[in-house]
Amino acid sequence: MQRSIGKFGCLFLCLLLLASCGQAGSTGELKKAGLLVPDTVNDQVWGTKGYKGMLKIQSTYNIDVYYKEGMNTPLVVERAVKEFSQKGVNLIFGNGNEYAEYFNELSSKYPDIHFVSFNGDAKNANTTSLNFEGYAMGFFGGMVAGEMTETNIVGIIAAFEWQPEVKGFYEGVTFQNKDADVKIQYVGHWDDTIRASELMDSLIEMKADVVYPAGDGYNVPVIEKVKEEGLYAIGYVSDQSDLGKSAVLTSTIQHVDVLYELVAEKFNNGELDSGNLSFDFQDEVISLGTYSSEMDQEFINQLNETVENYKATGELPNQ
Repeated sequence: MQRSIGKFGCLFLCLLLLASCGQAGSTGELKKAGLLVPDTVNDQVWGTKGYKGMLKIQSTYNIDVYYKEGMNTPLVVERAVKEFSQKGVNLIFGNGNEYAEYFNELSSKYPDIHFVSFNGDAKNANTTSLNFEGYAMGFFGGMVAGEMTETNIVGIIAAFEWQPEVKGFYEGVTFQNKDADVKIQYVGHWDDTIRASELMDSLIEMKADVVYPAGDGYNVPVIEKVKEEGLYAIGYVSDQSDLGKSAVLTSTIQHVDVLYELVAEKFNNGELDSGNLSFDFQDEVISLGTYSSEMDQEFINQLNETVENYKATGELPNQ
């Protein structure tokens, strides 16, 4: 399914441009941008953040931007890239790690397009992979969990074993609370809400009272179950305090939309490097979210100081 953002607003856009005294569009390298998402832009987490990033690019550079949903096989991705190319798109974002492989295969056919994916391995001159350094955000979230657990049993519902935020969370919990026992469960998928719910039930049986659902496709229903049980959660990717201002202790946020803007700026200025690029707290694209009123202010102050020290030195308190 394809939509041109502002599809029915061409006349409005023209009027808006006239009202802004003929404000020019992009005068740099960026001409038009496209977004591919494997599922939907309405997931309220990863896909939605990518969509918001495209809206910001559209607003900043006054260019046409497009997106396609359900782009989850090589064939549909190839068709979408061809269509984007015909529209004059020269910057394409693939909102997931699966797109690195797709783009490595397609990029040689479209040398005038720069392809951007996430958490993969970009191999060609016109491909870039953006990698969030998840270990530190997980560590800080783990510190919160270790501080707030009363049963000394903390649960992680992870998507995959390779997630650096999972290791960081585990080590943050044990740094803050030497008596804590961390139970890690693996869903094996980003979006399997049924499996994640089953794993949440098992954590409840184990008496876990703080849970980190580290998967953007299932974290919302897990947090809803956490609230029903009167337990605590650490949000993931977005600030999820709106799901439960007391129950969600904080969130480990990846500001995907901000990173989209940063990449678009670099590309427009001819400064976007190929290969694998990493981003962390220091780049202002990762942060902790709103703190729960259940947390002690003295601990919050100490945690904020620890985060600021990490941003300044790159060192965590366990290093």
